[in-house]
Amino acid sequence: MSDHANQPDVTREQAEEAVRTLLRWAGDDPAREGLIDTPKRVAKAYRDWFSGYESDPAEFLLRTFEEVGGYDQMVVLRDIQFESHCEHHLAPIIGRAHVGYMPTNRVVGISKLARVVDGFARRLQVQEKLTAQIAHCIQETLQPAGVAVVIDASHECMTTRGVHKRGVSMVTSQMLGSFRDDARTRMEFLQFIGLQGGHH
Repeated sequence: MSDHANQPDVTREQAEEAVRTLLRWAGDDPAREGLIDTPKRVAKAYRDWFSGYESDPAEFLLRTFEEVGGYDQMVVLRDIQFESHCEHHLAPIIGRAHVGYMPTNRVVGISKLARVVDGFARRLQVQEKLTAQIAHCIQETLQPAGVAVVIDASHECMTTRGVHKRGVSMVTSQMLGSFRDDARTRMEFLQFIGLQGGHH
């Protein structure tokens, strides 16, 4: 179900006019040659950047495989690159997600884990919320013994405005089930993704 299914429809023309208003607010002339097609391009970019609202990430996990030969050890997908946008300034959040889970009797194709990350990332976000949404979606849909999600990302709202601090990344984690309850499982996951001991 689309998160904004109940929102009033905005036409493409209205979206483009809003961009023209922002261009004027920035101090430029939206009618000049270099900017004449910018509202159209920005509207198209928004459709791409925020395509996560059009999908239900849980649907990516519905096709599972039960023929796993008794495999019950950790499944980890590292370094899932993503781009998101912060809900406070609409500035990019660029980062990597690491996802792990302990299957019970079902596993999912690994590309589907990356799709879940993208489904939530391509929305207006706060990193802590993004981390929790990914973990809870996997937990509720796959019902594994546990889920771990770690996100390491840089926030352009901090590097390009305000404090202007470059090279700073934020790390958030959400541990559910066996990853929360068992320190050895948690440590094994952190070793897999290179964060054990607090360093990359």
